[in-house]
Formats: sequence, C-alpha cells, structure tokens
Amino acid sequence: MAAPAPAPKQEELQPHAVRDQLPSVSYCLTSPPPWPEAVLLGFQHYLVMLGTTVIIPTALVPQMGGGNEEKARVVQTLLFVAGINTLVQSFLGTRLPAVMGASYTFVAPTISIVLAGRYSGIADPHEKFVRIMRGTQGAFIVASTLQIIMGFSGLWRIVVRLLSPLSAAPLVALVGFGLYELGFPSVAKCVEIGLPQILLLVALSQYIPHAAPLLSTAFERFAVIMSIALIWLYAFFLTVGGAYKNAAPKTQFHCRTDRSGLVGGAPWISVPYPFQWGAPTFDAGEAFAMMAASFVALVEVCYLDKPMMFLQLCYPRWDSISSSS
Repeated sequence: MAAPAPAPKQEELQPHAVRDQLPSVSYCLTSPPPWPEAVLLGFQHYLVMLGTTVIIPTALVPQMGGGNEEKARVVQTLLFVAGINTLVQSFLGTRLPAVMGASYTFVAPTISIVLAGRYSGIADPHEKFVRIMRGTQGAFIVASTLQIIMGFSGLWRIVVRLLSPLSAAPLVALVGFGLYELGFPSVAKCVEIGLPQILLLVALSQYIPHAAPLLSTAFERFAVIMSIALIWLYAFFLTVGGAYKNAAPKTQFHCRTDRSGLVGGAPWISVPYPFQWGAPTFDAGEAFAMMAASFVALVEVCYLDKPMMFLQLCYPRWDSISSSS
C-alpha cells in the first residue's frame, strides 16, 4: 500500500513574493497596493471602461431615434449597472480586480434589432427608441437566462474542455478589434485632439519611463490619467480660445469640450430602475441573435478573467497543494 503524501509544509502554503516570480508584476490578489494608489488605479480603470461605455450608446442611440437625453440616460444606466456588477463579483463572484463594463460583443446583434423591419414603420423618433429598447431588453433577458442555465447546470464546464486557447484567442482578439470600427472613426472626426491623445499615451507609457527611471513607475501606472487630463486641458484651451468659433457644426460637436450634449441632457439626480422604458418585448429572431453573442461573451470572460491564472501567479505551488489535499 502506497504511503500517504506528506502534508505540505507551512512555508509552502505562504504566497511567494510577486516580484520573485514576475519582475514586471508589482501587485497580486494577496499583495494589493496601498489605498491611495488603489483609488487612483481604480479611477484609471474606470476611465478605461468609460470609453466603451460612452462609445456604444453614442453609436447606437442615434440609430434608434434617441437624442442627447436618451443617450445620457443610457450611459447613466450602463454605469449604474456596471457598478452593481463590479460590487457583486468583487464580494460574491470570482473576486477578480476588474471593473465590469459594456461588452462590444453585443453591438452587432443590437444593430440587427435596430434595423429590424418591425421598427422601420414608426415615425416618431422617441417612440421608435422606446420600442427598440424594449425589444433589446427582451433579447438580453433571454440571452442572460442562457448564461445562467449553462453556469448553474455545469454545462459550461463541459464546453470549456472542448475549447483551447488556440481557438479562443482569435475569437477574443476579433471581438476587441471590432472596437476600432467605432473608435478610430471618432478619432478622425477631430484628429487634432484624438491623434495627440494617442501619441501622448504611447509616449507616457512606453518611452518616457525609460528616459526618466526615477519616475518610471508613476508614468507606467498612471499614463491614462495623465494623458487624458493633459489633452482635455488642451482641448479646453482650444475651445475657450475660439479655435472652433467659425467651424462647421459637426466639427464643433466633436472637438469642443462643451458641445457633447451629455451633460446638458442628463438630469441632476436619476436612479435607473428595471424596465424604465416599459415592459420588454420578445422576438425569436432577436433572442437567438443575442444568445449567440452571449456565448461569445462566455468564451471571452473564460479566457480573460480566468481565476486559476491568478492562483498560479500568487501561489506557484497551488497545483500540488490542491492535488495533495
């Protein structure tokens, strides 16, 4: 009879220093940054996901027939729900240090709902927006039900075994590259502000840390905050200085810091609530399209937010410990 495996020593259960494993990684789940730095990093993460949260409604709401007020309300709802999801997954879910935001995966099926024939005959823009939002809500309810069933039933665990990183990486990459279809045309609409933002972000994060080693940590970790603050001041001075005073209305809308319409269209106090646009409507075609997108989102989350990756990073002996126990 084989002898039982020896119990792991106490020092083996202790997490190794992160810098001893990967020199480029400073913090881990077991070694979080100090609170002041954590607040700044969290705010920077919020700014990163804010781009997607604003870009998606900016591209979709006008096609639905909505104006600035509807666009501001959709952005508010996305931010509110993203905050709730972030808190839930931080305390009850996988507890990964990530901010939950809008996914580009669902943009394509949403566009198919916008262009559906049953909404083309509605003349009133506001009524058309409300009807499309109700249909979109119904499709999301069906798609989320599919994710819940696959998760709690254990079916997704079987599906994951059939997926390899080689097959999932192109899928996730294509989903991310799809953002360029929305992002880069927006940069081209105001190239004198968008192009300096890209160049400054690359310079602060990739080149200046090598030129100033003493400040390399600050530039590497807070490059997004620094670049956004500097470029916004640059755009503000252009607006105040009258650089776009005689420009075309479309140029003023994209370049001026006071013409987006989101601040003026947003109420001072607004709390999103379920079915705020009315009772959802359900259509089989729209539901199946959204279900396909939800499956892609499951693959995306599986390979981007894999908890075992963090366990292996913080606990190099996790595999041996878990197998022996």
